[in-house]
Amino acid sequence: MPKLPQRPPKEPAALPPKVRGGRPRGRRIEVWVTPEEEATIADLAAQAGLSNSGYLRAVGLNQPVRSAVDLKAVADLGHVNGDLGRVAGLLKLWLAEKRGQGARPVEVESLMIEFRALQTRVLDVMGRVVRGD
Repeated sequence: MPKLPQRPPKEPAALPPKVRGGRPRGRRIEVWVTPEEEATIADLAAQAGLSNSGYLRAVGLNQPVRSAVDLKAVADLGHVNGDLGRVAGLLKLWLAEKRGQGARPVEVESLMIEFRALQTRVLDVMGRVVRGD
């Protein structure tokens, strides 16, 4: 029986690069570090809420690295801001239903204005933390 010519083996198809964060990442860079440096990088990445790779990419591209603690503080401020809004709403309801009982309406309205100003300040602080100002 005659031998059939063999086809050259197929090369494996190149895998498409992994897509994370909306960008394909198919390349990697190796960085040589000491065990202490590796531990420090891992600690700093964890503080920022990033993977080691994400942290090194951000630092290498001179992008701001925000602390995960800062972002949690912003979330906490958001809850406080919501609480302020609810209290101001209750004061407004009280003023509408019990006008003049327990406190003068002028004092309650003044307190509401202070709540709104405090809410504005909280939102300003949240914005500065998120933007990295």
